Amino acid sequence: MSQNNHSVNPIVFPPFLKPGDKVGVVAPASVVRYDDLKEGIAMLRDEWELEVVEGTTLKSSFNQFSATDEDRLQDLQRMLDDPEIKAVIAARGGYGCSRIIDQLDYSTLLKSPKWVVGFSDLTALLAGLYQNGIAGMHAPMAKSITQIGAVEAAESLKGALFGNLPVYDISAHELNRIGEASGQLIGGNLCLFAHLIGSPTDTDTNGKILFIEDVNEYMYNLDRMMIQLKRAGKLDHLAGLIVGQFSDMRDNSSPSFGKDANEIIAEHTSTYKYPVCYNFPVGHVADNRTMIVGATAHLAITKEGVQLRFQNPSADLV
Repeated sequence: MSQNNHSVNPIVFPPFLKPGDKVGVVAPASVVRYDDLKEGIAMLRDEWELEVVEGTTLKSSFNQFSATDEDRLQDLQRMLDDPEIKAVIAARGGYGCSRIIDQLDYSTLLKSPKWVVGFSDLTALLAGLYQNGIAGMHAPMAKSITQIGAVEAAESLKGALFGNLPVYDISAHELNRIGEASGQLIGGNLCLFAHLIGSPTDTDTNGKILFIEDVNEYMYNLDRMMIQLKRAGKLDHLAGLIVGQFSDMRDNSSPSFGKDANEIIAEHTSTYKYPVCYNFPVGHVADNRTMIVGATAHLAITKEGVQLRFQNPSADLV
């Protein structure tokens, strides 16, 4: 069993939602077509019985972004500071959060925490929340929550938001390394996680369970990012590693890199002893299960399969 002998960041869980609560939907990164959000907003409003407050960035654009840096920052800050809004859900990812995260003011949020939901580029924002001691949800966003095949992912988010912490049981994988681990869950999109190294939102990985996923990257670039994590010491003292979906990956036309995504990751983690599981349902896929960043989790990997369960938040409250 992998033991966590390292200090744990004090983390507070925001209050869970109840029917009738207000949630904000914003686009803090790339531009989004409002029509692509209608089904997701309708699900939040009609099926989950939440009151949706729409940000100005849902209907604006500035080149590839949903708005200028200043306007995206203001829209997000307004949602984070509004005492009536109990959760902030991203419309989509893309690129742009890292341009504004250092300008965010966390003072009001620290006094009255709320859930922030998103994945992909939102990895940067979730890392900022974690650095400030607030748990967040790496989870489907308004654009993706209603896509075909996302039923289980949507249910995992709804359950987590309303206080029913998920337990995930998945199939075994031939590359899995058997073992058990407990620790705070951190991570997200590998490109963003590597991008944050050396920045104010760089995450201490010691004693943590790290999960990673990515999309549309060349194999050699995945290899480079894994080497970056290794050289920076990010893989040395993990409690465990969860390898999610590496979808739509690309190879050189000729010659081939020679390994697929899982094989690349297995190579760079082969010298460590902590448990590792592959093919976890998290990433740029329809079945993108909610992962509570900052929560204490228990990972059990056996020959039969993998279980990830989250600790009752009362044990994590500061």
